[in-house]
Amino acid sequence: QVQLVESGGDLVQAGGSLRLSCVASGNILSVISMGWYRQAPGKQRELVANIDWYGNANYVESAKGRFTISRDNAEPILYLQMNSLKPEDTAVYYCAASQSLSTAPNDYWGQGTQVTVSS
Repeated sequence: QVQLVESGGDLVQAGGSLRLSCVASGNILSVISMGWYRQAPGKQRELVANIDWYGNANYVESAKGRFTISRDNAEPILYLQMNSLKPEDTAVYYCAASQSLSTAPNDYWGQGTQVTVSS
């Protein structure tokens, strides 16, 4: 079993930056792929970014050039650096992990952290 705990969500003005963190504990060796999802009110949950054990990363088109996903495999800790934030980025952000090399990790989930971007 793996537990994921997110932190870093906050209220920020448009154009500002935030860094989200996700700390994994438990069966750490099971964490192969990790990612960040987000869900806005009335919207479906979407995958924002993912990263595998080797550091290969993918981003949703709206996040490219603004967000950076990274991980510390020793802890492990997952990060999402968010720059040039826009009101449309407002959502609950969820950390997720997978036991396999998945581009859509969904074996383990955190409780979420709220990101609110004001105009």
